[in-house]
Amino acid sequence: MQAGKLDRRVQFLRADRIDDGYQERPGDFVAHGGPVWAARQFVRDAERYAASTVGVDTTDRFTVRWSSFTAQIKHSDRLACEGRIYGIVGIKELGRRVG
Repeated sequence: MQAGKLDRRVQFLRADRIDDGYQERPGDFVAHGGPVWAARQFVRDAERYAASTVGVDTTDRFTVRWSSFTAQIKHSDRLACEGRIYGIVGIKELGRRVG
């Protein structure tokens, strides 16, 4: 993985846990770990029309270096990049502990 392609700073977000004494439930998303360098690739974008409304659907792929921190990222986490929040749909390991 070339360091020059990692040109974006991204922040992973994880749901804070709220324990009210009766149950534990997810709360607001807060920063998880420090920001990391990532490469961003636009995969697809589309507009869809349904029920008289227009929805925009974009899919981006972010690639980060492997570390003990990034190995703990889950599908329930989110990613913040340049003021936008992304839901994580899939996680793949590139090579053996490369990215």
